[in-house]
Amino acid sequence: MANALGPRLKRVVVTGIGAVTPLALNFNDSWDALLAGRCGLDLATKVDIDRFPCKVAGEVRGFDPCAFLDAKMVRRSDSFTHYAVAAAKMAAEDANFDISNWDPRRVGVIIGSGVGGLQTIENQSRTLHVDGPRRVSPFMIPSLIVDMAGGIVAIELGAKGPNFAAVSACSTGAHAIGEAFHFLQLGKADIIFAGGAEGSVNIFSFSGFCSMKAMGSAFNGDPQRASRPFDGKRDGFIMGEGAGVLVLEPAERAIARGARIYCEVVAYAAGCDAQHITTPDMSGESLAAVIGQVLDEAGVAPQEVDYVNAHGTSTPYNDLCETKAYKLAFGDFAKDLTISSIKGATGHMFGAAGAFEAAVCAKVIATGKVPPTINYEYPDPDCDLNYTPNTMVEKNVSVALSDNLGFGGHNVALLLRKFAE
Repeated sequence: MANALGPRLKRVVVTGIGAVTPLALNFNDSWDALLAGRCGLDLATKVDIDRFPCKVAGEVRGFDPCAFLDAKMVRRSDSFTHYAVAAAKMAAEDANFDISNWDPRRVGVIIGSGVGGLQTIENQSRTLHVDGPRRVSPFMIPSLIVDMAGGIVAIELGAKGPNFAAVSACSTGAHAIGEAFHFLQLGKADIIFAGGAEGSVNIFSFSGFCSMKAMGSAFNGDPQRASRPFDGKRDGFIMGEGAGVLVLEPAERAIARGARIYCEVVAYAAGCDAQHITTPDMSGESLAAVIGQVLDEAGVAPQEVDYVNAHGTSTPYNDLCETKAYKLAFGDFAKDLTISSIKGATGHMFGAAGAFEAAVCAKVIATGKVPPTINYEYPDPDCDLNYTPNTMVEKNVSVALSDNLGFGGHNVALLLRKFAE
C-alpha cells in the first residue's frame, strides 16, 4: 500500500513473547495451563478478604523480582513494573534479541498499565498519615506513574527509541500493541517491545471495585469457578494481575536475521462508546464498528476469521455486549465463529489483559490449538455463540481477532494472521 506522504507501509510480525500471569511465571507454562483448562484463581492472600464481598483473585504467586532487577531498583519501583520488566526480558530472550545487533535509538518500548502503581499509593498513603509527609519516599512518584514500567524496561534493555505508555483501562495492552504496529509500519522504529502490566491485587483496588459491585462473589466458596465468561451464572469479574509483552518488528528484518515468526499483525482499530464511564454500549454497535473497521483495513471477510479471543470478563454487561457485537459484525457467520475467553483461568488482568490475549492469539495461530472458556456450565440464552466451552480444540487458524473494552468506553481490536512471505 503506497503512501503519498511517506514510504511504503512495512509488514509487521511478532517474534517474541513474554508473560507473567496467575497461571505461571512465564508464557509457555501459562499457555500449557490454558490448554489443560487449569485455573489460576484462589482465595486472595494480598488483602484481608474478611473485609470484602469478593474473596477471590488471580494473584501472581512465587515471583521473585530480584531475578530480573537489582534489589535497589526493586525497592524503588512498583510490582506492575517488576512484572513488565520480567515479561520484557523473557520476550527479548524468546525473540533472540541482542541490543548490540540493533541501533538502540530505533529500539522502542510501548508498555502501559490500567491503574499503575496502586500498591505504592496504598503504602505511601499509609506512611503519610501515620508518620507524616517527611517520611514519604522520594521514589513515590516515579514508582507509581504508569510510564515508569516502559522507562525501566528501556533502561534494562538499553532501548533509546520511541517510548511511552498507553493508558486505556482494560484495553491498554491491545492499544500498546496497536500503536507499536503503526510505528513499525511507518518505519519509525526497527523493533518495539509492546504490552501491558498490572500489579492490581491490593486494598485500594479491592475497595474501589467492590464498591462498584463489579467483582463476582457468588463462588467465594469455590474460587476456581468464580470467573465464568458467558456463563449464565456469571456475576462479575475476578481481579487478576501480571504482564504480557510482545516483540514486534518489520517482517523483512525478522526474515533477514532468521527470527522465528509467530504471526503477522495486519490491522488495528480503536474507538469509543462516548456514552458511559463504566457500562459498555449495550447495543454492541460501538464494538461492532471497531471490529468492522479492523476487518476492512485488513481486507478480510468475516467468514475468513478463524478464531476470536473475546474480552469476556464474566460480567453480565460485558459478555452480553460482546455477543451482540459479534452478531452485528459477523452477521450470519457469528454462529460459526470459534470464540473463547481466557479470563476464567487468569481473572481480569486489566491493563495486561489485551497484551496477554494477543499473545494467546499469536500462539493459537502458531500451534493450531484453541484454549477453552473454562467454567462454562449454565448456558445463557442471550449469549448463544460457540465459546469453546471447557475443552481445548485443535483447529487450523490463519486469522485471529482479539478485542478489548475498557472503562471510559474504549474499544480496540487487533487482527493477526499466519505469516506467509
